[in-house]
Parts: sequence; C-alpha cells; structure tokens
Amino acid sequence: MRAQSSATRPTAIAVDGPDTASGARSLGTLQAALGVVAFSLTFPATAWGLEGFGPWSLIAVRSILAAVIAGGCLLALRVPVPERRHRFGLAVVGAGVVLGFPLLTTLALQTSTTAHAAVVVGLLPLTTALLSALRIGTRPSRTFWAAALAGAAAVIAFTVQQSGGALTSADAYLFGALLVCAAGYTEGGRLARVMPGWQVIGWALVLCLPVTVPMAAVALSFEPVRLTAHGVAGLLWVAVGSQFLGLVVWYRGMAAIGIPKASQLQLAQPLLTLVWSVLLLGEHLTVAAPLTAAAVLVCIAVTQRARG
Repeated sequence: MRAQSSATRPTAIAVDGPDTASGARSLGTLQAALGVVAFSLTFPATAWGLEGFGPWSLIAVRSILAAVIAGGCLLALRVPVPERRHRFGLAVVGAGVVLGFPLLTTLALQTSTTAHAAVVVGLLPLTTALLSALRIGTRPSRTFWAAALAGAAAVIAFTVQQSGGALTSADAYLFGALLVCAAGYTEGGRLARVMPGWQVIGWALVLCLPVTVPMAAVALSFEPVRLTAHGVAGLLWVAVGSQFLGLVVWYRGMAAIGIPKASQLQLAQPLLTLVWSVLLLGEHLTVAAPLTAAAVLVCIAVTQRARG
C-alpha cells in the first residue's frame, strides 16, 4: 500500500500543476488589466486636478495621501521594514513611479492635451520590455517583439494623428516620463517576485515622504488652490486609484505573468485614456479609433501567446 500511495503522488501533481499554473496566469493577467484600467484614468483625472491645484501641489499632495493609506496598511499589518538589499530597488520605484512620471506628465498636461500625452503610454510597454531585458535578462521571442513593435506603432500613429501630428514643448517632459516610469515598472516587477506587490508600492510611497512633505509645504504656499468638485475628484483618483490601488494590482500582475507580457497590456491604455477624455473632458475622437483598437487587441493577443 505504501509503494502504491507514493507512486500515485506524481500523477496527482502532474494533473493539478498545469491547472494551478494556468489559474495563476489568468489571475495575473486580470490583475495587470485592472491596473491598466486604473492608469487609463490618470491623465483625465490629472486634468481635473489641475483645475483646483498647481502642478507641484497636485503631485506632492497626491503622493502624501497615497503614502498615508499605504503606511496605515503597513502599520496595521505589522509589515517588517524591507531588507537593505531591496532598498535601492524601492528607491528606483519611488523616483520613477511615485515622483518622476506623475510630475513630468503633470507638467506636460499644462500645455498638452491628454491625447498627445497618450503617446508616452503607447511607447511605455516597449520601453519597459527593453529595460526588463537589460535589467533582469528576459529574452522574449521574435514573435513577441514583432507584435509589440506593431502595437506600439499603431498606438503612436493613432495618438499623433489625434494631436494633429505636431510636436509641442511638452514632448521633453513626456519622453523623460517614459524613461523614468519604465525603470520604475521594471524594478517594481522584479521586487514583486520577492514581496507582495502592495508592499512594493507602499514602501516606495513611504520612502518618498521626506521629499513630498517639504514639496507640498512649499508648493501650497506659492500655488493657489481652488477646491472645485473636479479638482478634488481628480486629486482623490490619482492618489488612491492611480498611485496606490492601481499599482498594487499592476505589480501583482507583473509578478505573475512576467514584466514583458504585462507591459504589453498597456497597449490598450492610450485608447482607454482617449475614451475617458471624450466622456470626462469633452475631447473628440476620429473614426480611426475602432480600427486602431482592433489592431491593438490583435497585438495584445499575440504577445500574450508568444513564448518569452
């Protein structure tokens, strides 16, 4: 009986293992997709926030609010302080995702439409995959790269067409935001393999408090504040939805399905952003929107099936 029992164990593992792995990948894809939906509202919410706050005040206050929520969760659950070897990565996440990307895109949105700013998001998946290959050593297949490049090209063509094809003074901010955010995503995805995703962004937010608190004090003393409904709603969304909850599910998704594949889900983000821009900001879309959406969805499907 003992020999028979031991012989049957590998069979059970072989049957259950693939299903469990498939379920984990499906959950990871869902979590990454929820992160993309949350991020797609960031630019319209930022535009709302700028109706009531200056750019520096908006960035500092949103980071502090998100840090208070994250710090409360860390304290309530008695999460230990990260090991020293993880602190550099958390600093990169903080510099790129908590400070760099929000600040640069907010400055850009002062003179740019959300449609034009969406060019950054269209290029972000490819940039993240490139940095991931350099930093972590991932080697996606040629099919993956071909689909990623095709999707990025479709998004860029669409968003540039939406903005009239003209380059603006905000482009320097946008390309800078692209690089720092990709670095933050790469480090965050790497850290999410060894600690829960919510702790990654939580500690990054807390580590930025020595910067964001003085920034808020100075900015609020110089920039006027008008507490409008749009301004408060935009601030709350970018603080709670984009800066914390969205990044929690995003990093969990990246840890489950890998940084390159998760990053390609963001190909849909510019299109979602443009939809929100129409609904919330009254911007107008061309008939090219559904065609581009179909092309992007095909590229996403290919990248999700391609083996890395």
